[in-house]
Amino acid sequence: MFRILEKTALNPTVTKMVVEAPLIAAKAEPGQFIIFRATEDGERVPLTIADFDREKGTVTIIFQIVGQATMELNAIEEGGCICDFVGPLGVPSHTEGLKKVCVVGGGVGCAIAYPIAKKLHSLGCEVHSVVGFRNKDLLILEDEFKAVSEKLAVMTDDGSYGEKGLVTDALKRLIAEGNEYDEVIAIGPLIMMKFVCALTKEHGIKTVVSMNPIMIDGTGMCGGCRLTVGGETKFACVDGPDFDGHLVDFDEAMSRGGMYRDFEAHARENCRLLNREVK
Repeated sequence: MFRILEKTALNPTVTKMVVEAPLIAAKAEPGQFIIFRATEDGERVPLTIADFDREKGTVTIIFQIVGQATMELNAIEEGGCICDFVGPLGVPSHTEGLKKVCVVGGGVGCAIAYPIAKKLHSLGCEVHSVVGFRNKDLLILEDEFKAVSEKLAVMTDDGSYGEKGLVTDALKRLIAEGNEYDEVIAIGPLIMMKFVCALTKEHGIKTVVSMNPIMIDGTGMCGGCRLTVGGETKFACVDGPDFDGHLVDFDEAMSRGGMYRDFEAHARENCRLLNREVK
């Protein structure tokens, strides 16, 4: 059992938890993920590690409450325990040798982008960050990104905070200003990453994306997280989750990601947590 030491609501639909997991914290690196089960009969769900503290033996996760599994996780309060918390899994993000990078995060994907920006900053890399949200109420991690970025652009779809527009608008402006990036790292909704990659491909800028397809075992055995990258089948859990964004078949990934949308909606509607007050 893994004890929750801190629990914070970052916005109405996103929660941050600091979990006591010393063995995972000892080996975790930015870009890797864990798989949790909130209860013994719960669903296995992957979450990218948002932060870690080796000295304290803690791992931070940030998740959006979208279905039954994340509702069950969110129902556990500080001092309570998560049944299973396995990791670190996946290949760490490549950060060595980069001198100037633009990190682009969309929505809750900023929780994945932040530890990468933090690691790059600690290595002396010049970090420019662009983060985007639908509106001001969904904003997360602004102060954290400010602390590790030489430049930060905050975008909202409706203009309720920061600049009105898409993350691609800010990235296009940064490129036009003459910034020459060794790499762009884009993490967020598939459609966002697709258009970021279309922009950077025009300018010949290497772009890495973090993929989060349907995943079950996290060890490469089930094949549920398969993607087509450069015409080849890859498994996000063992080959990724980071991939060359210019080689990812985003249309296929979006199609596969929507296969279980009706099932997920049914599970959420019938979740017992919707029909009772959680104590």
